[in-house]
Amino acid sequence: MDIVFIEDLRIDTVIGIYDWERRVRQTLSLDIEMAFDNTVPAASDDIKDTLNYKEVSKRLMTYVSESSFGLVETLAERCAGIVREEFGVTWVRLKLSKPGAVRGAKAVGVCIERGKRPG
Repeated sequence: MDIVFIEDLRIDTVIGIYDWERRVRQTLSLDIEMAFDNTVPAASDDIKDTLNYKEVSKRLMTYVSESSFGLVETLAERCAGIVREEFGVTWVRLKLSKPGAVRGAKAVGVCIERGKRPG
């Protein structure tokens, strides 16, 4: 199985359940791993045959920056759904981190896997 990944994609958004969180934009970090067969783009050397990580990043940046969820769990599910449905990815692992949300911790968040991991 080949993996296309995006690491530490930072996006500002409104996220959180507390009143003060609803009034400010916070920076989230996304790490995304996506199953993709890279043999075709490797053979053609043509970007149209790839899982274009720039396009995935742009789509998620737009979606997340315009969103306003209470829970990181909800946002992570929506982002995983976008990757799978819009980009034809059969398996995705998405880690959504909220840096600085808990005193003493670098970050908190969720890590989810959706779809069937190719073997």
